Amino acid sequence: MRVFAISDLHLSFSTDKPMDVFGDHWKNHHIHLEANWKERISRDDLILLPGDLSWAMNIDKAAIDLEWLANLPGRKIILKGNHDYWWASPSKMKSELPEGIIPLQNSAYDAGEFIVAGSRGWMSPESDECLEENGGSIFRRELIRLNLSLDAAESMRTEKRPIIAMMHYPPIVNGKRTEFSRILAERGVTLCVYGHLHSAPGTWSEQLDTTVDGVEYRLVSSDYLGFEPLEIHLGSDSRK
Repeated sequence: MRVFAISDLHLSFSTDKPMDVFGDHWKNHHIHLEANWKERISRDDLILLPGDLSWAMNIDKAAIDLEWLANLPGRKIILKGNHDYWWASPSKMKSELPEGIIPLQNSAYDAGEFIVAGSRGWMSPESDECLEENGGSIFRRELIRLNLSLDAAESMRTEKRPIIAMMHYPPIVNGKRTEFSRILAERGVTLCVYGHLHSAPGTWSEQLDTTVDGVEYRLVSSDYLGFEPLEIHLGSDSRK
């Protein structure tokens, strides 16, 4: 089994939401993503998808996007992003999601060689994006949810196996720590993959892939990766 990660697929098969309004590099991005996915990933592999999967407004409308995803090779671990308005209650997700797609929601996933945990996260006070009046309460709630997921991961950790964290919002800001990154470090997370950020080609910051307090961070937004899932190598720097 190999492990891959990619976020921010922004699928819109059921709604008129073309992503190329954000730049020509997004034109027909799902076609490039599918080709790259099928070239690299087999049915025995695991794919981590930290958020913003579909533009649909409810799970029924998201069905076509989720089926498209389910038909790609591999098992998929998904996490809610800020645009995943279709995300439903745990019971409805369990009954409605196609086979092979597993949601993380205050929970963890035992992948055998390692454990996957995570939470959506939120805009940290250190971020220029943190402007909403109710941001403080959402921020504190997401800290709780991250700890609940890591508690679940720890309960599965019968031996010293690595923990991979998935987060949608960046848990580091300009390469520096936040409350989210402090929790990840204190709880012994090895690697964190995150998304949410987008930019035009050639304009990305150099501080997006880094190591802070012993935790390696990798941005896996689809446009950052050129719509090619990133293979994760545990036990070595995945930037190699």
